[in-house]
Amino acid sequence: MSSSLVTVGGQTINLGLCLLVLPSLFLVTMAARPKGPGHTHLNSIRIDGDISLGGLFPVHARGHNGKPCGELKKEKGIHRLEAMLFALDRINNDHELLPNITLGARILDTCSRDTHALEQSLTFVQALIEKDATDVKCQGGGSPVITKPERVVGVIGASSSSVSIMVANILRLFKDTLIREEKVQFILFRSEADISLPALLLTQPLEYAHLQTLIPQVSYASTAPELSDNTRYDFFSRVVPPDTYQAQAMVDIVRYMGWNYVSTVASEGNYGESGVDAFIQKSREDETGNVSSYLLTGSVCISQSVKIPREPRPGEFDKIIFRLGENPNARVVIIFANEDDIRRLLQAAKNANLTGHFLWVGSDSWGSKISPVLHQEEMAEGAVTILPRRQSIKGFDRYFTSRTLENNRRNIWFAEFWENNFNCKLNRHALKKGSGIKKCTMAVTDQERIGKDSAYEQEGKVMFVIDAVYAMAHALHNMHRDLCPGKVGLCSRMEPIDGALLLKYIRDVKITGIGGNPVQFNENGDAPGRYDIYQYQINNKTAEYKIIGHWTDQLNLNMPVMQWPGGVRQVPSSTCSQPCKPGWRKKVVKGIPCCWHCERCDGYQYQADQFTCKMCRFDLRPNKNHTGCQPIPIVKLEWSSPWAVIPVLLAILGIMATLFVVVTFIRYNDTPIVKASGRELSYVLLTGIFLCYATTFLMISAPDIGICSLRRIFLGLGMSISYAALLTKTNRIYRIFEQGKMSVSAPRFISPASQLVITFSLISVQLLGVCIWFVVDPPQAFIDYEDQRMANPEMARGVLKCDISDLSLICLLGYSMLLMVTCTVYAIKTRGVPETFNEAKPIGFTMYTTCIIWLAFIPIFFGTSQSTEKMYIQTTTLTISISLSASVSLGLLYMPKVYVVLLHPEQNVAKRSTRSLKAVVTAATMSNKFNPKVSLRPNGEAKTELCENLETQ
Repeated sequence: MSSSLVTVGGQTINLGLCLLVLPSLFLVTMAARPKGPGHTHLNSIRIDGDISLGGLFPVHARGHNGKPCGELKKEKGIHRLEAMLFALDRINNDHELLPNITLGARILDTCSRDTHALEQSLTFVQALIEKDATDVKCQGGGSPVITKPERVVGVIGASSSSVSIMVANILRLFKDTLIREEKVQFILFRSEADISLPALLLTQPLEYAHLQTLIPQVSYASTAPELSDNTRYDFFSRVVPPDTYQAQAMVDIVRYMGWNYVSTVASEGNYGESGVDAFIQKSREDETGNVSSYLLTGSVCISQSVKIPREPRPGEFDKIIFRLGENPNARVVIIFANEDDIRRLLQAAKNANLTGHFLWVGSDSWGSKISPVLHQEEMAEGAVTILPRRQSIKGFDRYFTSRTLENNRRNIWFAEFWENNFNCKLNRHALKKGSGIKKCTMAVTDQERIGKDSAYEQEGKVMFVIDAVYAMAHALHNMHRDLCPGKVGLCSRMEPIDGALLLKYIRDVKITGIGGNPVQFNENGDAPGRYDIYQYQINNKTAEYKIIGHWTDQLNLNMPVMQWPGGVRQVPSSTCSQPCKPGWRKKVVKGIPCCWHCERCDGYQYQADQFTCKMCRFDLRPNKNHTGCQPIPIVKLEWSSPWAVIPVLLAILGIMATLFVVVTFIRYNDTPIVKASGRELSYVLLTGIFLCYATTFLMISAPDIGICSLRRIFLGLGMSISYAALLTKTNRIYRIFEQGKMSVSAPRFISPASQLVITFSLISVQLLGVCIWFVVDPPQAFIDYEDQRMANPEMARGVLKCDISDLSLICLLGYSMLLMVTCTVYAIKTRGVPETFNEAKPIGFTMYTTCIIWLAFIPIFFGTSQSTEKMYIQTTTLTISISLSASVSLGLLYMPKVYVVLLHPEQNVAKRSTRSLKAVVTAATMSNKFNPKVSLRPNGEAKTELCENLETQ
């Protein structure tokens, strides 16, 4: 027969041979075992009962140098094992739970190694192989004697997730299948991915093998998320929550502390690696559970992710500490590791003289255990650990502290525990000279006592071991109630017990655990997540785990009771980069999303989020620290502004002067000087001058639709009226004298009525343009935020103004300028007219001065378009220019007349026409010398006639 070998975790196992010898091994062990209620069996604990439960506990640590088992684990091993025995005693003494049915047990040591646990777990499987001995004959012709093996219906355990996964693959394998193949032996793997977790099928050369059923499993400590996969581990349940909850709680702790740059350490295997994977996955999720990038969530980044090998080489932990210390900013270390690895990791950190540097966040494998921190308390100070919510079971404390070598013989490892706990030896021959180890006291009265002669603190998972046993017991109780109603003891329907049916009853269990917490399972066999948060603190040289909070779907921390290495109360930092100040954005370093440089949001930018600067809306500016936007202050030209005082003062003086002239002219309307000035056009001109002054008040008033409409109308109207009247006057003089050169007849349209018609015709062009502008672009007031948009946002202002652009202003004043230029041209042409005839020369001086004013206005107005004081300068320049133009016209054309009328009335008389005629004739005669055509006219008749007509007008 060929043997079948498989390598699992670096160890070669002859699985075929192992299963092949199970039947005969069973016969030998059954015959050799001692009698009694509790006894040992092949390095295991066996307790008789109607129904047997399996138990898997890490009684010993993982061995080294080829040894499967190492040193004894007092808390994680012995405490938990005794918890199962304690629970069995309580159940068997409970007349309400499983009445008349006794629970037995087969308890094995996994040695904290999955491959060793696999070999041990075959003990549970061998009982499932029932032999058909009908074709077997003994020597001499007798029938074979086959003792019925104990049948394990459920398994409590294991502790480590990697062990539970390995065992779960064995326990769920066997179906109700009868296989009869002669001399065939093979190993079947479910898939290539499961080669390390073999599922075994075997037919033996004895021509029989009946594979009976499956074995449900309830773990008290395995928390790997992988075990929640109901398609692969459908017969696995647990009374502790999976690491997905634990990982979420740890992520919540890290976020709550403000840590965003951490390292992770995991023991190789399902527990450590799955735990770290779950932590990393949860750290990438936002509050709604959706996966998003770090840049969007601002969550947690991983600096280093280190895995501790199953068989660490010498110096391996020193290398891990060196890697963790490569980035000193990542002080927080997330640990999903077994307690042996935690202890050696702390020792390596101590050797590296890094006391107080690392901030440890440990999973439930650390919890509140003493062994990982023993003799290295300072290295663990400030560590935050997590543990499924539990209660210290007082009844177990009384039970365990009462255990002695005499009353606890059923626990084959208790003697080893006794030696380890009291630092003594039971066998005198094992004592070595100078070792300092004494011989244990054997006398019953003087024997050492647990908790009195040694330290004792209940291990954290004791409650869960008891709850797991009770969950299995209640499932069996409910199953018996339904399958064997009214029967005392087991009935035929429960012999054998159907594992699949038992699993259904397990999943339906809803009880209150021994610690007062509910015990129940979801569809994947998981318990709900409820955790206590601990911190390892040193006060007055006394180290202890102190509860600092709880987690049940959300975190609740009591920050005031927390303290950090050195007794510091302030939460230490674990960030790659310091937080940016308000108004500064994070510029992430490429490839390292937790590290960034801070860049200021300058100008009109504000900090939209921690990674982005955005421009404020056009009507807003950033606040002082650039964290948001605020409205830009609105300004307008105020009446009290120095820019408004001077124009207003000029306008008031001008209006007063204009009204004074108008009153004077009305008062002396029939005097020769008023008549000679052309009364009709004079009043029109004075109206235009008045409007020019009045425009100043419209330009300074707060803009609204009404003011903007009046500005459009009157800004150019006053000048248009003034220059239209002056143009009409100069044109009339020019036409009269030009006509006189060629003809004795008077030119057309020189009467007052004609002059008014011409003037209003010119004015109507301006009004028509304004009307068209109203239709095409209705007037409105608006706020110009670009007018005073300074480089410094604090100086930015919005200017309330009318919608009159520079181009619109040019068009608005352009017609008036055209009239002014035309009038100036006529003034130049009539500069030779005798001074006694109307106002040709004063008009000329007026036009020259006005042109100079507006030539000065243009560069000042348009040259300040980029100035921060643009609105004030342009408004002031425009209003002063208009007022000065009006003042020039008023001063040169009317003030001399008012002066004569009021102060020299003797000059306000009609002049003789002969003097005028003589002057005209003289002028005409002088011009005849240079003009042959005119000399043909006798005695300047045409000139005399025209001048006479002119004086009588």
